Amino acid sequence: MKILFLTLARIDNIEVQGIYTDLLRKFRDNGHELTIVSPSERKLGKKTNYVNKDNVRILNVWTTNFQKTNLIEKGITTLFLEFYYYVAIKKYVKYNDLDLILYSTPPITFTYLIKRLKLVSNAKTYLLLKDIFPQNAVDLNLLKYSSVLYKYFRKQEKILYSLSDYIGCMSPANLDYVLENNPEIEKKKLEVNPNSIEVNRKVFSPEIDLYTKYCIPKNKVIFIFGGNLGIPQGINFLKTNIAYCKTIKEAFFLIVGDGTEYNNFSNWIEKDKIFNALLIKELPKSEYDHIIKLSHVGLIFLSPQFTIPNFPSRLLSYMQNKLPVICATDSSTDIGKIAFENSFGYTCLTTDHNSFYEYVIKLLNKELRITMGENALNYLVKEYSVEISYNKIVNKIN
Repeated sequence: MKILFLTLARIDNIEVQGIYTDLLRKFRDNGHELTIVSPSERKLGKKTNYVNKDNVRILNVWTTNFQKTNLIEKGITTLFLEFYYYVAIKKYVKYNDLDLILYSTPPITFTYLIKRLKLVSNAKTYLLLKDIFPQNAVDLNLLKYSSVLYKYFRKQEKILYSLSDYIGCMSPANLDYVLENNPEIEKKKLEVNPNSIEVNRKVFSPEIDLYTKYCIPKNKVIFIFGGNLGIPQGINFLKTNIAYCKTIKEAFFLIVGDGTEYNNFSNWIEKDKIFNALLIKELPKSEYDHIIKLSHVGLIFLSPQFTIPNFPSRLLSYMQNKLPVICATDSSTDIGKIAFENSFGYTCLTTDHNSFYEYVIKLLNKELRITMGENALNYLVKEYSVEISYNKIVNKIN
């Protein structure tokens, strides 16, 4: 097939591991022709660039900033992103000869672009639903139901769903939510197509001693939270739970990442003299992957305000490295339920400090961690392997 993939994720090399790059490699390795359209934000200082290598074409489109920036610039970029992509695709891509248009959310504002591409090429369309917007913005008090922006984005969301021949949802709760809140969607166009990765890829181990470099204690059980540090992750509740566990001498919390709440977290550690946690700025992927290998338990945190079922992809890197997980979340997601029912994690509400404390105590047990870690890897292979996502898409299109 000739496939066009539209994404907000920065992709300039599909050999690195990630939920999109692993899937794209799978398509390439099975003989499909790929064109990837990805942003190149202004802060990177690069112009629009197009490269063609090994049956994969990558079009990095210059855009204004939308990640780790203020809400005003992020909002403006969201509104103009479709225009940036459309102009670049018209210039560089032979879009009248496509079999599949594959795209992910965010954003939901590619409706005109997808409609135009679909009309010209007669290609099938498949949405990888990774984000439910604008409801998530309402949950976090960034938009109101009565606002003009909410009504505009909600209309765009519904148009996007109608343009999509198929919609892959991250989990059963995710699928149920979409159906319940969009009853006009035919159930047959929806399926569970979760975040997935290529399992058992080799991880580069740096020669330097990361314990020494980052002052990570060797005699503690390391509970790691890695990735974006923002309001959606419920960072204030992560802080509260870490403080609540300060009497557990064997436990140490390692926070690795960046985002809008990074300074908030950093100031808290310094001001309150937090001794059972360490904050490390976003790392090169090779070092981050190795630090996960040094850790013992993975942490998932979500804001308790969410009414949409999120399913953070950071879970997969924990599972691949045989880490049991503690999921401290809202009441809508099923990520914790899945982890608990399949014996590779514990789950509690983000606000339930007592349960979180109890699970930290339980996971000090090495034998329990090993057993649950093996369960995590086995479940990853069974349910979240990239072959599963690839086959779901191909079977739908064929």
